[in-house]
Amino acid sequence: MKIGILSSGGDCPGINATIRGVGKTALNHFGMEVAGIRYGFQGLLNMDYIPLGDKELSGLLNLGGTILGTSREKPFRQMLESGDSGNLQAVVRNYRDLGLDCLVCIGGNGTQKTAYQVSKLGLNVIGIPKTIDNDVFGTDFTFGFNSAVHIATEAIDRLHSTASSHNRVMIIELMGHKAGWITLYAGMAGGADVILLPELGCNIDKVNETILNRAKKGKPYSIVAVGEGLKLDGIEGSPASMLSKLICEGTEIETRETILGHVQRGGNPSAYDRNLATRLGGYATEMISKHQFGRMVAIVSGRITSLPLKEVAGKTKLVTPDNDLILQGKRLGVSFGI
Repeated sequence: MKIGILSSGGDCPGINATIRGVGKTALNHFGMEVAGIRYGFQGLLNMDYIPLGDKELSGLLNLGGTILGTSREKPFRQMLESGDSGNLQAVVRNYRDLGLDCLVCIGGNGTQKTAYQVSKLGLNVIGIPKTIDNDVFGTDFTFGFNSAVHIATEAIDRLHSTASSHNRVMIIELMGHKAGWITLYAGMAGGADVILLPELGCNIDKVNETILNRAKKGKPYSIVAVGEGLKLDGIEGSPASMLSKLICEGTEIETRETILGHVQRGGNPSAYDRNLATRLGGYATEMISKHQFGRMVAIVSGRITSLPLKEVAGKTKLVTPDNDLILQGKRLGVSFGI
């Protein structure tokens, strides 16, 4: 068999480990041929690919980014916008011209949705969930999330000393789009006093009350972790910047904000993400050998399994108020701004 591998969407720690997991399993265990599609679906449209052998797959386990490159090319969205189905025809034609028996699509929500649409064209597809946001429906964790949480937690750790030295409120804005997984996990691990999630919203009076109560108890500094997707009523712009102004006005305590940004997405994957990526990649290749197509690999309750792409496409996994970390955080006295 011959398989193609592509990575699509944003970069993320662990993509290379996944490419290695798929490719080496395919070559060494199943005797398959492997082609790397460069720059996501754009590479499939342009027939931009490279053969992946043992040499190309060596040294990837701890390497950040993606050796195949990535893009946010979405051929189906272009068809809907222009009414031109030429890109879809090119996807099918190039898939067949390359002699592929399956296309492995590594990516987040958008990629899994596109993978499902590609499968409906009659092509064999396997999805592997990737995103630091951890918001892909159907899997407990995505690789890249653990690495991002580690980086964010370390940043919060460093803010504690500055905040305590100056008796300030320090706000740190973390990535995640509309999902607050990074903010929740890093906020709890870093000992944030206030954790604000896009899913829960925010009552600024409750936040200021928490900070003032801490000051009255002899705790003159506070750490606030906020997800980038948080919306404040009638206010546009960075939530960290807006919160900094509102907290300073409401408490008269000096307040500073830090936006961690793309630092969370770069660098080498954690040990957990390397192993998760390896497991997902190997399982995907095993599924290909068994002709189990049109599915996304996932980790559920610690076990690697798979789900039909049609069940995950277009869905987002968000933090719910009954999450055990939220419940335990409230017991510890952490404010969630509600």
